[in-house]
Amino acid sequence: MVLALDKQWVWDSWYAHDGERWHAWFLKADKSLGDPDLRHFNVSQGHAVSDDLISWQHLGTSLAPAPAPAWDDLVTWTGSVLCDDDGLWHLFYTGGRQSEDGLYQRIGHATSHDMHNWDRVGDGLCLDLTGPNAAQYEAEHMVGHWHDRAMRDPWVMRDPAGDGWLMYFTARAPGIEEANAAGAIGFATSPDLIHWDLQPPVFVGGFGQLEVPQVFEENGRWYCLFCTAAEHWSRARIAETGMTPVTGNHYLIADDPRGPWRIAPGFLDGANPCRRYAARILETAEGLVIMGFDDNGHDHFVGQIRDPEPVLVDAEGYLHIDADAEQGGK
Repeated sequence: MVLALDKQWVWDSWYAHDGERWHAWFLKADKSLGDPDLRHFNVSQGHAVSDDLISWQHLGTSLAPAPAPAWDDLVTWTGSVLCDDDGLWHLFYTGGRQSEDGLYQRIGHATSHDMHNWDRVGDGLCLDLTGPNAAQYEAEHMVGHWHDRAMRDPWVMRDPAGDGWLMYFTARAPGIEEANAAGAIGFATSPDLIHWDLQPPVFVGGFGQLEVPQVFEENGRWYCLFCTAAEHWSRARIAETGMTPVTGNHYLIADDPRGPWRIAPGFLDGANPCRRYAARILETAEGLVIMGFDDNGHDHFVGQIRDPEPVLVDAEGYLHIDADAEQGGK
């Protein structure tokens, strides 16, 4: 009963609970493209609902690229959804434009009353790598290694220390000789979900990319889930762990959502080829569960979201996936 579509691939996903049922939004593209690598630039966002995170009703396309010319007229990629104090739902998402071949990512904002039909706030653009702290981010893509300038996968949450809001996103730091040591978790703050101030990254290092971050608290500790590929492990990380790099999902851990963050030991959920990627950890009545899409690499790409599996927290605060258990999300 995975979340799958007959004629479309499904990959990155994000979730919210409206008090009665779960909502999932996800990236999707037509399988008629043939090559799964083409999905990234032929993308829209789908929406589905479920009572248990297992049986899903697909509601169709929820957001698509804007008509050209626009800053997000080529792609509308991964994001997050949350509700404000007035009951209005907010979607923060990644956008890219045709005139830049999607190489420069920015973060957009839309709102909805029904969680399906989204209206962009203004032209949708809410955050770019500008302002006093922009120099702490890689402003251009690293020719010969990276194909893009990273600013994507926004995760937005309430600030537990005040009345405002926090945003985390995938980024890279400048001036680091090894590209695979420059992956960063970008950071921004807002008093009202409309006006955002770019802040310095809250974490840099370990991997060339820390994709699809998700920050959450459990038992007084803070976790930043992320995913990365085997080829994006830094030399220092390989030497420190003694591990053969794998593709999959791992996490940072901290005592405060502003950090300092450190990479958790080992690796949470990985394999070569990868199976689950771009995972999210959700809090259900039965405990934490992890969900992500089946990947398995280019030649065996699946493109569906796997059923939830329980996540356990040990006495030291580290996360473990209980792959042998079955759990829904009521």
